[in-house]
Amino acid sequence: MRDALGRQDPAIESHRADRPVIARFVSTVGGPHVVATHHGLGGRDADGPGLGTAASEASVSGRSGSDRPDSDRGQSDRSEPDRPDSDRPEPYKGQFGSPEPGGPAPRRPRAARGFGDRVFRFQLTATGVVVLAIMAAVGLFLLLRAGQALRVANFSFLTTAAWQPDVHNFGIAAVLTGTLLIAAVAVIISVPLAIATALFISDVAPRKLRRSLVTMVDLMAAVPSVVYGLWGLFLLQENVIGLSRWLSDWFGWIPLFKVDGTQPGDPLASASVYTASTFVAGIVVALMVTPIQCSVMREVFAQAPAGEREGAYALGATRWGMIRSVVLPYGKGGIIGGTMLGLGRALGETIAVYMIISPVFVIQPHILQTGANSVSALIALHYGDASPFGMSALMAAGLALFVLTLAVNFTASTIAARSRSGAQSEV
Repeated sequence: MRDALGRQDPAIESHRADRPVIARFVSTVGGPHVVATHHGLGGRDADGPGLGTAASEASVSGRSGSDRPDSDRGQSDRSEPDRPDSDRPEPYKGQFGSPEPGGPAPRRPRAARGFGDRVFRFQLTATGVVVLAIMAAVGLFLLLRAGQALRVANFSFLTTAAWQPDVHNFGIAAVLTGTLLIAAVAVIISVPLAIATALFISDVAPRKLRRSLVTMVDLMAAVPSVVYGLWGLFLLQENVIGLSRWLSDWFGWIPLFKVDGTQPGDPLASASVYTASTFVAGIVVALMVTPIQCSVMREVFAQAPAGEREGAYALGATRWGMIRSVVLPYGKGGIIGGTMLGLGRALGETIAVYMIISPVFVIQPHILQTGANSVSALIALHYGDASPFGMSALMAAGLALFVLTLAVNFTASTIAARSRSGAQSEV
């Protein structure tokens, strides 16, 4: 606006002088789209048509400049004449973007650490270092004590089934096979039971009953191993003979379920061929590791996002449909972690297995037939009367079990970290 003498209003001159600075700030925050809208807010000024009329219309309609009609394009061309790139405003980079060349680098926000924070950080670091140091010390101790036996046996230590260390004829082929078979039977039985129990507690059971169920499951984990061994020896074994006989009769064509010296459907077959077997020991170990697996899985299932649960119900899913599409995929890391944690416990179980099995030093692949062995039971059996060289051989067997357990746990942690719940726990 101009007065009677043709002079420009000072307020308008000040507003036009501040436009480049405002444009730089708006372009930094909202980009060119907002800049065009900002220029068009004033409509028409005293000098001509407003700059942002066509630009603001294009921003509202979602069309770019090349999609506008020719009339709009011409109006935009008339409102802002071409000018060299050097005259166009550049975004301000000193505060929101990368620093200008030669300018100070932006500071990253850092939380102030007080004395308590530094002490807490030091305690956590020291605890992690101590745990790793203890594990390394155990491995080093076993390696040093097993060095004499390993130098004598060499690679035959992994392929020999007999255990006669005093005559230098020993190996872990038989006991390692028995260990893996017992652990496999235990995991096959315990994993479905643990998953079903964890899902029932977290998603099906009433709230008033959940606390009692959690307490009962946790108390099962506190029962001593010798109690499980006594229960399996005097109660379970005589009641599982019928199941072992049925599996042998109907699935004896599978090598794992074959029992030497029996015929399918023979009523006169002795029941003693089914006792003290890998199958009985595996059932007992399965009941021992189920509470541990159930606790891990239950905690992960309970953390499944409530929004996704409600979304599944809103789409018409049943409770089982919600569990199958939301809870189980989310809890994949917990399932793997709990399974491998139970497997590590099953590999090292000693007393219960020692009380049930009948030790043999041959590779025994028939899980229903009497006779089995494990590395931990071997150590418990021969520890008291071993010679110095025999003790070194037992340390070598313990070293093999130690390495096997570490391999299982590291593999489980790697697989669990790739799942959804595992990745979130890592963050």
